[in-house]
Amino acid sequence: MSEESPVLNDDDVHPAARGAAHHPALTGCPWHDVNEMLQAAGLRPTRQRMALGWLLFGKGARHLTAEMLYEEATLAKVPVSLATVYNTLNQLTDAGLLRQVSVDGTKTYFDTNVSAHHHFYLEHNHELVDIPDPNLVLSKMPDVPEGYEIARVDMVVRLRKKR
Repeated sequence: MSEESPVLNDDDVHPAARGAAHHPALTGCPWHDVNEMLQAAGLRPTRQRMALGWLLFGKGARHLTAEMLYEEATLAKVPVSLATVYNTLNQLTDAGLLRQVSVDGTKTYFDTNVSAHHHFYLEHNHELVDIPDPNLVLSKMPDVPEGYEIARVDMVVRLRKKR
């Protein structure tokens, strides 16, 4: 893990960890900060979680599929299976460090920005990007069946190039 890697800061990807009982002491060192985030979320900082967390969170806010992260891990010479990548992404999501965004029910992205926001899906290159308008709201929510509450609303606006 090189010194040239981007630096994590408290605004990048840590809202869930900041809200945890233990506030991570972030230093700007991605390796140290990933360790703190994992511990703050109640996850043991195993070698594989640390390496995958470093790849995920060391580059700021991003949207990755398990396959994309596996490819990055392979290029970075991180010895990890695709199954371990999936397991780790699901553990980080369950811990509140990632947000899962489904597109078409066939492709799942993991978002390092866990704040409430919506997405554009660029069909031509299969890319998920944040919608920059924080004032975007739905005008009416559906009635929810008795005994349920809305946990979160994920809006994905699909975009394609003009013809």
